Amino acid sequence: MSDIATPPNEPTAVAWFKSSHSGGEGNECVEIAHLRTGVVLRDSKLPGGSTLTVSTGAFAVFIAGVAKGKRGASLPKT
Repeated sequence: MSDIATPPNEPTAVAWFKSSHSGGEGNECVEIAHLRTGVVLRDSKLPGGSTLTVSTGAFAVFIAGVAKGKRGASLPKT
């Protein structure tokens, strides 16, 4: 659950998850939550901190770049 400000027509509570590939103690990664309108990301070490919301399409392009091993992959501008 999170206390992020959710856009209209979105659930008030989101389910955050981490990659199964997170390292160390499992707290060294980005957490992700799916919304109807996109994907929200946050730092797992600062769950009450800032979040970044991106479109589902932009996130898919980013993940595809990471999966192909592109160093420095970044989210496309939308």
